[in-house]
Amino acid sequence: MPWAVGGLRLGRDWVAAPDPAALRTRWAVLAGSEGAERDRLFRPSRSRTPTASAAALPGQRSAATARFADAPGPCPDPVRVLREPFDEQWLLPDQRLIDTARPELWRVRDEHQLFLLETPDPLVTAHLPAGRLGRIRPLHRRPGGAEPNLAPGLLPLLGERHGGRVTPEDVLCWILAVGRPGPRGYEVPLAADRGRWRAGLELGHRLLTVQLRGARGGEAPRLPGGRRPYVRSAVGGWPRELSYDAETETLGLGSGTVSPVPAAAWEYEVQGVRVLEGWFAARTAHRGPEADGLAALGPAQWPQSWTSELLALVTTLALMAELAPERAAFQPGPGLSAAELRTAGVLPPPAWSRRPASVLDHQEEGPGGQFALL
Repeated sequence: MPWAVGGLRLGRDWVAAPDPAALRTRWAVLAGSEGAERDRLFRPSRSRTPTASAAALPGQRSAATARFADAPGPCPDPVRVLREPFDEQWLLPDQRLIDTARPELWRVRDEHQLFLLETPDPLVTAHLPAGRLGRIRPLHRRPGGAEPNLAPGLLPLLGERHGGRVTPEDVLCWILAVGRPGPRGYEVPLAADRGRWRAGLELGHRLLTVQLRGARGGEAPRLPGGRRPYVRSAVGGWPRELSYDAETETLGLGSGTVSPVPAAAWEYEVQGVRVLEGWFAARTAHRGPEADGLAALGPAQWPQSWTSELLALVTTLALMAELAPERAAFQPGPGLSAAELRTAGVLPPPAWSRRPASVLDHQEEGPGGQFALL
């Protein structure tokens, strides 16, 4: 996957939140402020200030491009993004508010796109990644899944070696099964043995199904044996802490309880942080002592939708933990040689494949209402 993009840098934490209603409230408060108060709330950076203009983000046709200080415009509809591993939140899609929005990713963001994240264990999401998640490799270089972000010649070579049509999603699944960080960067050995290839695809497809969590019209994964977490007592008021009882497999949110929650789901970590604890912390951050300005605006009561998200997240983490030993033990076997890859034209990938494709099929509004020339 030659084309890789650095992560989005938001520059200010208040432009993203777990609750879309909170983002609309923050927009209204900022738009209604003036002078020094607006500067304080905006939290200017070298890249973005209320008096700076910016182009509209691709695909956000209603976005304003005048300086925010002059004409904020209507609040854009928040879009779903991945803020942290397995933590889906919402973002205000206005480039005037985001330090580095990566427009090249917005141009290829659609219902066909998947994004591979170079986290310690590779992670795939159907939502635009908008956090400190490592480098991003889109599966497709153009909208509509028209051109895979794969080294030219790779798909024909794999199809010939393994006896059948190989799709871009197959390659993505193989990466999920065997990709590992290495001394030369992210390393993905390509199996020479047909049996090993098919076994890796089967494992990778299971990993992809769990990670997508029902996105793109798929069915949400379920725990085997009919087990599923339920709300045993409703979350009342605002929970101050998250707790876990391993003996009863019960997750506590203040007075609310959810069970059964397998211990493996509670203990599931990414980069040394328990995912469930990080998820809960993100939803209580606006009530913390360090919250200030727009970031302190959030729901007054725990939204019921968050509890539903929590139940789905517990299932996802339990399934990921269940697959982890199988993934760790999987061996791709003998790999295709560098000489074979060079002969097939896979290596080295051409310089153009490392750059974004030219996908401008309509005029994009630039700063101040001028149309961008790309």
